Amino acid sequence: MSSARVSRHARMRLMAAMVTVCALSATPLAPAAVAADTPPYTEPHRPQFHFTPEKNWMNDPNGLVYHQGEYHLFYQYNPNGNSWGDMSWGHAVSKDLVHWEELPLALSHDDEEMVFSGSAVVDVNNTTGFGTKNNPPMVAIYTSAYKDGGKQAQSLAYSTDRGRTWTKYQGNPVIDIGSRNFRDPKVQWYAPTQSWLMTVSLSEEHKVQFYSSKNLKDWSLLSEFGPTGAAGGVWECPDLFPLAVDGDPGNIKWVLVVNLNPGGVAGGSGSQYFIGDFDGKKFTAEDKGTYTPPTGTVVQDFEGTDFGTWTTTGSAFGRAPAAGAVNGQQPVTGFDGTGLANSFHGGDGTTGTLTSPSFTVDSPYLNFKIGGGRHPHKDGTVLEQTPPEGTVLADFEGGTYGDWTATGNAFGTAPAAGTLPGQQQVSGFLGGGLVNTFLNGDSTTGTLTSPEFTLDKKYVNLLVGGGHHPAGSANPTAVELLVDGQVVRSATGKDAEALDWATWDVGDLAGKKARIRIVDDNTGGWGHLNVDHIVLSDTTAPRVSAETSVNLIVDGKVVRTATGTDSETLDWASFDLRPYAGKQARIQVVDMNTGGWGHILADRFTAADEPAKSVLQRADWTDHGQDYYAAVSWEHAPGGKRYMIGWMDNWDYAGAVPTTPWRGVQSVPREMALRTIDGRIRLTSKPVGTLESLRDRRLVAASGVTVKNTSRRLPSRTAAGRALDIEATFSLKDADRFGLKVRTGANGEETVIGYDATTQELYVDRSRSGAVDFHNLFSTGLRTAPLKPENGKVKLRILVDWSSVEVFGGSGEAVITDQIFPDPSSTGMEVFAEGGTATLDQLRTWQLGSIWR
Repeated sequence: MSSARVSRHARMRLMAAMVTVCALSATPLAPAAVAADTPPYTEPHRPQFHFTPEKNWMNDPNGLVYHQGEYHLFYQYNPNGNSWGDMSWGHAVSKDLVHWEELPLALSHDDEEMVFSGSAVVDVNNTTGFGTKNNPPMVAIYTSAYKDGGKQAQSLAYSTDRGRTWTKYQGNPVIDIGSRNFRDPKVQWYAPTQSWLMTVSLSEEHKVQFYSSKNLKDWSLLSEFGPTGAAGGVWECPDLFPLAVDGDPGNIKWVLVVNLNPGGVAGGSGSQYFIGDFDGKKFTAEDKGTYTPPTGTVVQDFEGTDFGTWTTTGSAFGRAPAAGAVNGQQPVTGFDGTGLANSFHGGDGTTGTLTSPSFTVDSPYLNFKIGGGRHPHKDGTVLEQTPPEGTVLADFEGGTYGDWTATGNAFGTAPAAGTLPGQQQVSGFLGGGLVNTFLNGDSTTGTLTSPEFTLDKKYVNLLVGGGHHPAGSANPTAVELLVDGQVVRSATGKDAEALDWATWDVGDLAGKKARIRIVDDNTGGWGHLNVDHIVLSDTTAPRVSAETSVNLIVDGKVVRTATGTDSETLDWASFDLRPYAGKQARIQVVDMNTGGWGHILADRFTAADEPAKSVLQRADWTDHGQDYYAAVSWEHAPGGKRYMIGWMDNWDYAGAVPTTPWRGVQSVPREMALRTIDGRIRLTSKPVGTLESLRDRRLVAASGVTVKNTSRRLPSRTAAGRALDIEATFSLKDADRFGLKVRTGANGEETVIGYDATTQELYVDRSRSGAVDFHNLFSTGLRTAPLKPENGKVKLRILVDWSSVEVFGGSGEAVITDQIFPDPSSTGMEVFAEGGTATLDQLRTWQLGSIWR
């Protein structure tokens, strides 16, 4: 986030309100459970060639500097737990950017401040006076996040023993503008003016500021940059550096990297960049011109006095198009004309749909404008909550808990009637009562246990919401099924107040006696649980939609979908209609969400020959995946190299990923370059060359593998494993899509790394990659990156680790980084083609050794 976190506001929401409704886990064992005797760095999902701390929470990389033969990696770290908090600087060093040694804590939080993100330099000329000419100090420039009042300011600390011990400067802070959103200083020596240059973010203003200093203590403001480009979320962790274009030292351009959250190209956290010039005072980005969307035939522009032939259900959309914002709403912008569809009528608590009449698909694309909440459509969900028939074990409607037994103080003396004081809106429960352990806040704990009953049906269905703290974790918020006193099934919330169905298959326990125990043993953020309507049934309960989306429906199924970005500004989106030419279709605008940002905005549906592009699609990104954030580069690297690393996670679900006793991982370091590709200068990246030292000497290869409309498993002797380095070259034939599937195996698990020849895009699909149900924003949609073939071929470099894939396409202009959490037994690889034929010209695969052993 700010390097360190999301915005302060978003951080608090991370701990106390990710306003998304998620699929609910209902598994026999918590995915994060790890045997107590498991050796460090061998735990399930533990990365083998990516840096992770031995234990506890880590996020943004900080203080990247090379000094006396060592690459220093500092990072946002919680020394006291496996969730965000008590932000301090952890520390690791490496001689090759591959093998890392974790060192003791560098900069600790204290009673006055948390130590947020920043950078480090070697003060070679001792301009600070913190060292000597013979022993120049290493100086950290970090953001002081003051606990009293939340102000953020820039401060210094220094070390004269190669970063092993640190002293905070007594004159801190060195820059204080009185802001609560002023953070993440990146400092470098700017030789032309013989001064220090700081790049720092005004996060909520979507600006970057540049400061100058002769001694790192006294700073003067030079200029500001922004807002421009993608500005949907807070701007954080800026970085400014020069690079030669195509390796020509006579053609230098400057790159400004700005990380933002939310609002990334893949949703949530992202890392964009600008290319331009820096004159010592001001950064000027290259002019990309204004954007004009494709012309076409307007299908619906909501300019009439009513919705015309479009029909509504519910109350969310009102009786007619809105003229902009409605009562209680922030200003709405970006729509065309005077009207739009706006489901904020009555606030976020209302729901409904707006549906077009049926039409024949006769154009290649449907372009439209969309805004509002980011709650994607999930396949398999239903629009109406219909409880399954069966034996109701508890509906919490009687005004008491009946013969259930309560302990502690979280449950009170009777069921809650809904939302409790201080709580966000609770929704999705049935009737007038539910279990809600937010009584007096998250600090209360306790249990609620049912009388004994017989498992005489195949399923147990229950509504669950609240905190994501699975059974088996240190302090669970969970519903547990007990047989013979042992937990045999469990469910937990997903850090959302909305309840949704969880289902346990108990067919193998038929005839056994059981109890249900609701446990709240957590006093931290989201330390509560919402539970309702527990029923024994012969059928499963379908999950209820919580989407705010625009959907294309063909043959009764949603075949294309888009959602907002938690913004009241509408932007262009596009549906590819080509696969459905000649078919009957309908457009449906859906608001089924009653939580925060529980509304959708839509306008200007247009049939067109070309797709419209959103601001996000028109921006430039260091990585198009969902798990690359807070990307910053090393200073003083040998040979003038520019190496960059990012936090391999996303603030959407970072607190819920199923890992323990650590949470958080860094990407592999990447060597950055500027290359002219298709007539335009692009920032490219490739894995640091020293990573190849981990390759097993036994290279395995395949060539000339042709596939047509199928997926073919590659022999295990050719390609199998949990940690791989893969180089693949494909020849385009007539296939619509082709590529590789990695980590294939148990229960149909696969991570698809493909190329779409119809759109000329690289993509990753992790929807079946393993554990995906810990958050509803983890497995939605595809991550895509524009990638044109070169001479009819597509080249890929793929790094597969125990819990991630990093895909580099072409010359490194298209990169996608995603976490995955497959079963350890899923080690296979397949080559596939859809809609025709493709040829895998060459596949070279190496097993990668562990950096921990």
